Amino acid sequence: MNLNIRRSYSIVEDKSELAGRRVEVPVRKVAVVTVLENPYLGRYVEDLSPLVEASVGLGKTMAQMALDALGTYKAQSYGKGALVGLLGEAEHASALVTTAYANPIRDALGCGKAWISSMVKLGSPGQLIDIPMNHVDDVYVRSHYDGVTLSLQDTPMPDEIAIIFCLASGARLNARVGGLTHDEVAKRG
Repeated sequence: MNLNIRRSYSIVEDKSELAGRRVEVPVRKVAVVTVLENPYLGRYVEDLSPLVEASVGLGKTMAQMALDALGTYKAQSYGKGALVGLLGEAEHASALVTTAYANPIRDALGCGKAWISSMVKLGSPGQLIDIPMNHVDDVYVRSHYDGVTLSLQDTPMPDEIAIIFCLASGARLNARVGGLTHDEVAKRG
């Protein structure tokens, strides 16, 4: 199956200060979005495996988008999700954000032992979505429990699916709830 990509977005935030405390190196958060025509619009389809298979190529495309947006920073946390236009089903997006989609992104990042938090929902253009994030190699690194909230003005239209992947280069600024640290996970290899 060929996916009809209508448009894409890359959003970058560099955060250097919170609560009056500055960091030497900003934490970069990126969100990359690819908006597709929903190929199963308005009809029930039992077998969604063609979407799962097509998502591998989508993962490769979005991996490059994410790396470009991340620049010289290295990913320490990630999350994924999707918004489905109101004439589709959440299950259509779920088929597009499985492990088949995510593995090319993990490969491109050179990390990603941990499962990837995700959120999929139906919505109209401008609908808010919160993409949950966790550490790339261990879900128990509390300092990296975070997220990205997105609202895209003209996305998704009723016949579209917006696929979203988010990365961050570090922990929440001022994280101090204890537990396993990024450095401890990195030492394990």
